[in-house]
Amino acid sequence: MEHLSRFAGEFLKALRNLLPIVVVVLVFQLLVFRSMPDGPLELVAGLLVVAVGIALFLHGLDLSIFPVGKNLANQFVRSGALGLLLPFGFAIGFAASVAEPAVIAVAEQAQLVSAGRINALVLRFVIAVSVGLVLILGVLRVLRGWAVYKLLIAGYATALGLTYIAPPEIIGLAYDSGGVTTNIVSVPLIAAIGLGLANSIRGRSLLADGFGLVALCVMVPMIGVQLYGIWVYTFGSAAPPAPPVTDAGEDATGWVLGMILGLASMLREVLPIVAVVLFFQWVALRRRLPHPLRVIVGFIMVLVGLYAFVIGLKLGLFPLGTLMAEQLIEQGAPALILLFALLIGFAVTMAEPALVAIGEQAQDASPGKINAFAVRVIVAVGVGLGIGFGVYRILVGGPFHYFIMAAYAIAIVLMFFAPKYIIALAFDLGGVTTSEVTVPLVTALGIGLAAAVEGRDVLIDGFGLIAYASIFPVIAVMVYAMVMERVPVLRSRPA
Repeated sequence: MEHLSRFAGEFLKALRNLLPIVVVVLVFQLLVFRSMPDGPLELVAGLLVVAVGIALFLHGLDLSIFPVGKNLANQFVRSGALGLLLPFGFAIGFAASVAEPAVIAVAEQAQLVSAGRINALVLRFVIAVSVGLVLILGVLRVLRGWAVYKLLIAGYATALGLTYIAPPEIIGLAYDSGGVTTNIVSVPLIAAIGLGLANSIRGRSLLADGFGLVALCVMVPMIGVQLYGIWVYTFGSAAPPAPPVTDAGEDATGWVLGMILGLASMLREVLPIVAVVLFFQWVALRRRLPHPLRVIVGFIMVLVGLYAFVIGLKLGLFPLGTLMAEQLIEQGAPALILLFALLIGFAVTMAEPALVAIGEQAQDASPGKINAFAVRVIVAVGVGLGIGFGVYRILVGGPFHYFIMAAYAIAIVLMFFAPKYIIALAFDLGGVTTSEVTVPLVTALGIGLAAAVEGRDVLIDGFGLIAYASIFPVIAVMVYAMVMERVPVLRSRPA
């Protein structure tokens, strides 16, 4: 009964989180397009499936991934096997990124629009190795007590410096690659490992030291992809693009087969992470998994919930969002396109399951300092402003790197003024805003705009919206923390 009650609570919260998406859709369909969306029942069914998926996913995280990640980090510290933490960090980072669907989608899109000059498989490995290496750095940071803002300043200064010498075709892709490296499963696990380490080492703060691993995972791939782009556009040559993948039929057999293949693909995505965890638990540490039945049940809930979540999106929200973006582009009304970008960015972020999970972890780690719901609203506002800013750049033109460098420069300056406890969390939150919910809609909007606006290049201008959706929430959270410190009455009760 307890688990059923918790699931019901998560389901109702998920429905509430999806409300902004429904409002945005209805406002634009009724007031702008003056029509009702096709298949309203299918849209409602998709929203209900999404809500069920989010509820299962969050409940499964509490039963499996969060406790396993924290317990594993605790065992490394207690057993004195700190030397194993570094290969464990690399393995987790690599496994979490190499099979990430958003990374695969962005890499294949980059290969297509670059006429084969950018190799999708090589790009995926560059990103995965970057994430693996930076998790080694992140583990060392927690062990040594290094201030995360110093690493972030040095890393982003390097990334921004490379934009002066990197080819313009690669810059937007590089910054987008940083935003898609971590997925809806790996983010909670990476955060749990950081929190577990900080909790196990005397003198470490859960808020200041436990968070930050996700932030580093977002930063370093930007550097790696720019270096790869410099090499490709200096020594590489164009190649025939990969043939398009034919779509399956729409009959019942094709639909069932698609479901089976989709679930298998989801399982393939998370199996490398599970394999790494079990290897280090059983082989390296030679310890049994605590509460194995509960962990298995929780993992199944995560897998089924994530699959239901993606199916619900594909059933109603993705086609509708893409259609609305196309309708706005055809109308050619810049003000409406900007308004849609702002509102849809806010709405989809409020429904992001990984953001809900990390917000609740931050609230638990800092009673009285962080409010999970307030943080989610601030992050959603930041994403909306970021996508709107990126859309504005596509509409008016201008070099991408000037705009993105200005945004990151503001974030770096704010690090000197924001409370130190919020910096790691702020950059982590920027990394969780662009996963299975946001990436497909944002990518479709950016490429569609770049193709429709005269004088824009799809490769140079179509990518980059994800980068804005990642950095603007960082700025928004740091500003929120600065205001909250000066106006204590804004520290609201836990949600």
